[in-house]
Amino acid sequence: MEAKSDIGIILMNLGSPDSTAVPDVKRYLNEFLMDKRVIDYPYLFRLLLIKGIIVPRRAPKSAEAYQSIWWPEGSPLIVLTKQLQNAVRHDLDMPVEIAMRYGNPSQEAAYENLLKQNPNLKEVVLLPLYPHYAMSSYETAVEHAKSIHKKKKYPFKLTVVPPYYKEPDYIHALAESMRPYVTKDFDHLLFSYHGVPERHIHKGDITGKHCLQVADCCHVDSPAHDYCYRHQVHITAELVAEKLKIPREKWSVSFQSRLGREEWLKPYTAVKLEELPKQGVKRLLVACPAFVSDCLETLEEIAVEGKHSFISSGGDSFTMIPCLNIHPLWVQAIVKWMGALQANN
Repeated sequence: MEAKSDIGIILMNLGSPDSTAVPDVKRYLNEFLMDKRVIDYPYLFRLLLIKGIIVPRRAPKSAEAYQSIWWPEGSPLIVLTKQLQNAVRHDLDMPVEIAMRYGNPSQEAAYENLLKQNPNLKEVVLLPLYPHYAMSSYETAVEHAKSIHKKKKYPFKLTVVPPYYKEPDYIHALAESMRPYVTKDFDHLLFSYHGVPERHIHKGDITGKHCLQVADCCHVDSPAHDYCYRHQVHITAELVAEKLKIPREKWSVSFQSRLGREEWLKPYTAVKLEELPKQGVKRLLVACPAFVSDCLETLEEIAVEGKHSFISSGGDSFTMIPCLNIHPLWVQAIVKWMGALQANN
């Protein structure tokens, strides 16, 4: 469909190396881990740590991990984001581009592609493909997009879609994408979210006295919740479990992808996968709602490493529920949100 609208859309995801070759993986990891919102140490210390220690050690292992999940068409995350782009574009009379926070296609390329389609573009709507607010995901994506917009002095207005972790359309799409799996016999559903350091939670607490300080802080009303990743992921899990009518004792939340030795949000997924079989859980479902598109953290860390850990600890069956990817209800939700923005302009 030829887009004629003076509003353009950018779907923004995390990113991926250009290939599974070690130099490409190294380049990607350097860009990703040097982000001050991902590892928020002073610049010189961060530089020495990342480029001197972490990346040289991690790049070859990461390259092997990427090789194990790479598709013939390329990186699963990039391929799936492009598929989402095409699905949304098909149902909207608006130009739709994709951008990655790290790697390609870049934010600048997305802006330029929109302008090529309509030099008189008045507004660009940025939809971060992160349902929850975190300094190291949603915030860095948005601030990066804003900085490029300002630096290049683009004439169009930039509008950012806020976190949608409890939006009914998102919850409905997520729950229905999971429903075929939870209608079968299972012992437990684990919502495994990407972890963040506890330090980030404290840093993002605009009140300075609520997050991880007040008893049951995620369920005590506070302005801090607007920027609290921990609160938001718990709310998503609760709303989805409620919609799917899963008893409270049959689901739990954990956090994966820990990096370094400092305290990250608990419980850790890796520990839970070893403990659950000892608690009588033999048939496990795992969902990863922090990710909209399947990627290394779901396809390799959970579906391969996580499954091995669970089965070797005494589990019988392990099923990773796919991310939303291009589920029709997810596409419908995006189309609805973008259509509403267009109608209001």
